[in-house]
Amino acid sequence: MIGMNAKEKKSRKGLLVALIVIILAGVFVPIPYYIEGPGSAVQLNELVEVDNKKDPEDGHFMLTTVAIRRATPFTYFMKYLPFHEGLTTEELFGTNTSDAEYTNLQNYYMTSSINSAIEQAYEAAGEEYQLTYNGVYIMSILEGSDFEGKLEIGDTILSLDGQSFDSSAEFIEYVQKQKVGQVIEVTYERNGEQQTISGKLMEMEETKKAGLGISLVDNTSIETDIPVSIDAGEIGGPSAGFMFALQIYTQLMDEDLRKGNEIAGTGTMQPDGTIGRIGGIDKKVVAASEEGATIFFAPDDTIDPVIQKNYPEMKSNYQEALEAAKEIDTDMKIVPVKTFQDAIDYLKKL
Repeated sequence: MIGMNAKEKKSRKGLLVALIVIILAGVFVPIPYYIEGPGSAVQLNELVEVDNKKDPEDGHFMLTTVAIRRATPFTYFMKYLPFHEGLTTEELFGTNTSDAEYTNLQNYYMTSSINSAIEQAYEAAGEEYQLTYNGVYIMSILEGSDFEGKLEIGDTILSLDGQSFDSSAEFIEYVQKQKVGQVIEVTYERNGEQQTISGKLMEMEETKKAGLGISLVDNTSIETDIPVSIDAGEIGGPSAGFMFALQIYTQLMDEDLRKGNEIAGTGTMQPDGTIGRIGGIDKKVVAASEEGATIFFAPDDTIDPVIQKNYPEMKSNYQEALEAAKEIDTDMKIVPVKTFQDAIDYLKKL
């Protein structure tokens, strides 16, 4: 046997080191790409206290989440797995948002959804609360908006053309009644100071109606006679409002609505009791099923005819949830809900 000479040994060692470096880079070095997949189903009796008490009844209400992970060269290929997809930095954050800003926005979405949940639960239970509407909080600004460079993420819009509103729904309704290209006066607050600017309304791609070219959420604060506290931890986004409202309402009424069932769901909570559409519901169905949920509440949203015409493949959250449940062959029952009262009525029949 002829042994390796020193040069061959050095070459082989160099190749081994290079291979190790490549593997480590593939596993640990992040790339500007993200993988979205099923997250978790979190039991709400661990997060919510009403009148300084937790829910002692059997079964659980669960909020569901989508997991978003920064990709590496190796994990990039997870986007080909069922119920996973890949997102570019721009698709996830938009053109004007950094990682830190995105996290702050998700936290603000959660704060807003909690306030909406408290309002709806206390209203339905007939308990006293005081909601203060502070204006519209800007979450993002579209490229091409006439307000780009004038308004900033985090600004709170107080009024339009001198007119104030009691909700973002009223705000949007007012704007959509105006004409594309029309100049509108915006009064906003930034760092405690009020300012007024003007700009032209643009045509919004989805609705073909006039808009400022921003995404928004209600900036509210709420006080209640019966104390309520919610510890959402690192969970962000607006989609837990409906399930938080169910948990709070159940505790306010001191009524066992679950009958021992494990009940998951998702949806935003609107002031009029409407349960709003959310993204990633297929992944949330998977998360709920894996956690052992037997019932899943899905928003049965009505898609605007204009949006449906522009996006003919768009389905309601309920339809998406049904398809996901069928694909994973789960025994979990998918229940459509349009309003908060729909969910209460269903639970009372269990």
